[in-house]
Amino acid sequence: MSDLDKSDPVDDAMDDWGSAMAEQASASAPQAAPAAPALSAAGRVFQPLQGQAGMDGGQGDIDRVLDVPVQLTAELGRARITIKSLLQLSQGSVVELDGLAGEPMDIFINGYLIAQGEVVVVNEKFGIRLTDIITPSERIQKLSR
Repeated sequence: MSDLDKSDPVDDAMDDWGSAMAEQASASAPQAAPAAPALSAAGRVFQPLQGQAGMDGGQGDIDRVLDVPVQLTAELGRARITIKSLLQLSQGSVVELDGLAGEPMDIFINGYLIAQGEVVVVNEKFGIRLTDIITPSERIQKLSR
């Protein structure tokens, strides 16, 4: 048997793949059908929103986030202490904060300062009365400092 009579399995596999790819290309070639408008990948994956957007002043947009939970933090003040001082704390210890008595406390939503307020007691529970809402421009100014 000569070397010419032997067929190489790798060459046969490549021929099979090549013919399959050619078949697929000829089968998927356009056949004089009207051309559909080309959509971007984002247009094919993300469908346009239908409904109330723009009709009621964006009310539909805000309704989507009304149930999203956020973390509200009220901060009386801060203190920086060493680990040695931290380990010496016990019940009844007093930690001095940088906030002054009677000074408004900061209110944060998810770590961003949004307002200032004062502590109130309502039905034997502590609460916060908002005294000043931080405007978006003021928030940007504080971030740039």
